[in-house]
Amino acid sequence: MTTAIGTDRAEVRQELSATAYDLLVIGGGILGTSVTWMAAQAGLRVAMVDAGDFAGATSSASSKLVHGGLRYLQTGNVKLVAENHRERRALAADIAPHLVKPLTFLVPIYKGGPHGAAKLGAGVFLYSALSVFGDGMGKVITPHQALAKVPALRTEGLRAAAVYGDHQMNDSRVAVMTVRAAVDAGATVLNHAEVVGLRKSSGSVTGAELRDRLDGAEFGVSARLVLNATGPWVDHLRRMEDPDAAPSIRLSKGAHLVLRRHEPWKAALTTPIDKYRVSFAIPWEDHLLLGTTDEPYEGDPGAVSPTDADIAQILDEAGHSVRDEQLRRGDITYAFAGLRVLPGGPGQVTAAKRETVLSRGSGGMLSVAGGKWTTYRHIGKHVLDILAHLPGRPLGDDLADILPAVPLPGLASPDAVAMRLWTDRDPGTRMDPLVARHLATHYGSIAFELARLIREDPALGERIHPDGPDIWAQAVYARDHEWAATVDDVVRRRTTLTVRGLDTQDVRTRIAALLA
Repeated sequence: MTTAIGTDRAEVRQELSATAYDLLVIGGGILGTSVTWMAAQAGLRVAMVDAGDFAGATSSASSKLVHGGLRYLQTGNVKLVAENHRERRALAADIAPHLVKPLTFLVPIYKGGPHGAAKLGAGVFLYSALSVFGDGMGKVITPHQALAKVPALRTEGLRAAAVYGDHQMNDSRVAVMTVRAAVDAGATVLNHAEVVGLRKSSGSVTGAELRDRLDGAEFGVSARLVLNATGPWVDHLRRMEDPDAAPSIRLSKGAHLVLRRHEPWKAALTTPIDKYRVSFAIPWEDHLLLGTTDEPYEGDPGAVSPTDADIAQILDEAGHSVRDEQLRRGDITYAFAGLRVLPGGPGQVTAAKRETVLSRGSGGMLSVAGGKWTTYRHIGKHVLDILAHLPGRPLGDDLADILPAVPLPGLASPDAVAMRLWTDRDPGTRMDPLVARHLATHYGSIAFELARLIREDPALGERIHPDGPDIWAQAVYARDHEWAATVDDVVRRRTTLTVRGLDTQDVRTRIAALLA
């Protein structure tokens, strides 16, 4: 099968070396992909590189929520909540309804808990008002009604539950689709390409020297402006520009667990642990996602992982509202951790502002850190606006206006896609409804491209592991169209094999052979 435009690594390296770019974005996480997408839409020649995979670190280690941020109401940040809601609704309605789906949340109210029913009832009402009641009206329900939505809910001491609406998504899939959107708009991208040095001309940063981590090839990229969007590594790159650069950020670790679910949940739980912290228990990918922690982290960002203490804390906090039989360690299929990038300074990481940090170095390189999925388009536009108005106008004077709501590739109703996938073939060869649903909600209309692969080679319609809905066509498509170059790229971020605990040695070996 022929390789898609933009995924042949040698060709991309050649293009990166030969082109004079307006903007080089280093880092392909939430911030880097968003700025790259926006810059390409504005007509700039933009390149993006990442030392690992796109969204390979923290950007695929989120709580998988697209949310207004109920707990920001606690700190009185009504404007932020309203802005989050606006972006959340745009993603769910216009940008990515095939990837972002509505989810009901319950806040259980227990006897002796940190918040009373009146306060939480008023909170969820205000929260739903700030979203213009687009997800129904926040209200308070009885313990019996709450149990009907979450069968594993702990009922001892339960007085009521507050209800509100938010959305969830698979962060890895949103990242891949955003990279694809950026390339469709004209960007050049390469993952597994590590910056080993910065190019400088009379004191100014004018590009970067890179090494392909897969085959060791070395190449360089020249650009009028370089944006450092490397997340937890942002200060590492700033020190390449200026060895004396003072630290600009600090890191907080957030760990999560994925467990097998014993029965369907119709809603997620947001459980107050104390006056400020909450614990999430979220139905996700047919499993249960629990989290998160918020601890200062000082180690190597590449080595972040959940510890035994993290796992114990997450299970203990989930146990405030979830019954023990749903919290068995034997049911854990996956544990992961990411790093929040917070503004540097004193005080507890839990109290640090979750905001974007922007600085310009002595060589003119811009460094930006602190993205989140809910407002990632908004942050990308904001950063691009700052780049466009820098002193000396390094990007020139005339950037095109960005259209307000360019959708991600695959835009479609997942229900309609699933229905067509299921009915499009002869009754004897119909796609399993669970597989059809899975493809529809992870690819949107691009699922029809996978269906075409299966028509050409029916073996690609087989499940990679019998206990999950991922099929071989996804692995082939990931290799040929989604920049998947390593086994982890496929099992962790292009499919749901790892989160389901299905990336067995046999599966990994077969995928390695496919990639080779």
